[in-house]
Amino acid sequence: MQDKFNLSLTENIFLAKKLIIQAIYDGAKLEGCNITFPQTETILNGYSVAGLKMDDVQVVLNLRDAWNYVFKTIDEPISLEYWNKINGFVAHSESLEWGVLRYGQVGISGTSYIPPIPDEKDVRDKITQIIFHNTNAKTERAIDLFLYGCRSQNYWDGNKRTSLVITNKFLIQNGNGILTIPEDKLVEFGKLLTGFYESGIKTEVKQFLYAYAIRGMTIIPPAVGNLKS
Repeated sequence: MQDKFNLSLTENIFLAKKLIIQAIYDGAKLEGCNITFPQTETILNGYSVAGLKMDDVQVVLNLRDAWNYVFKTIDEPISLEYWNKINGFVAHSESLEWGVLRYGQVGISGTSYIPPIPDEKDVRDKITQIIFHNTNAKTERAIDLFLYGCRSQNYWDGNKRTSLVITNKFLIQNGNGILTIPEDKLVEFGKLLTGFYESGIKTEVKQFLYAYAIRGMTIIPPAVGNLKS
C-alpha cells in the first residue's frame, strides 16, 4: 500500500480547509445523523436550522471544534493525551464522560464483539507501534490508526469520529491527503467494519478505505519559461 499523495504541509492544510464542510458532513453521517449537506453548511456558518434534532446539531458543532483544534495544533505529536483531547471535543455533552479512557464494559451495535476495557499502557504502546511502523507507508499507518480506534472503543462514545479526526491529523502532518468516507459508500463500509469487529481481520476494510476514502489533490508546478537577458 503506497502513499497516494505527497503534499507539503501547507498544501495539505489548504486541502483540508477547502474540504472541511464535506469532512464534517461525512463524519456526521458516519454517526448516523439525519442531516443534509446544506444544513451542515448552514450550521457551520453560524445559523440555526429548523427541524433538526439537537443531538445531530451537537455532532456537527463538536466535529467543528475538534477540527479547529487540529488546525491550531497541527505540529503537535499524536499521543494518548492528544487523542483524549480530541475525544473531549467530539463527545462533549454526548457521553457518560469525554476525554478520558472508559473504565467500564461496552458493546457495539450489530456485532457480538465486546472490546476489552482499555489499559492505559497498552493504548500508549499501540499508538506508538502504529505511528512508527517503518515498514508501512504513512497512508497505511493512518488507516491502521483509524481502524484501531474504531475497534478498540477506548472511549464511552464518539470512537469512530475521534479516530477519524486523529487519522486526518496524521495524514495532514505527513502530506498524504485526508480520509473521509463518502455517503454513498457508508453501507458497504458499515458491513466491512462489522466484519472487522467480529474477526479482527482488517484486510478488506483497509483496501476499501484506501480505494474510496483517501482524498487529495495533484500539484502541477508551473512551466518555467525561457529566460531572456
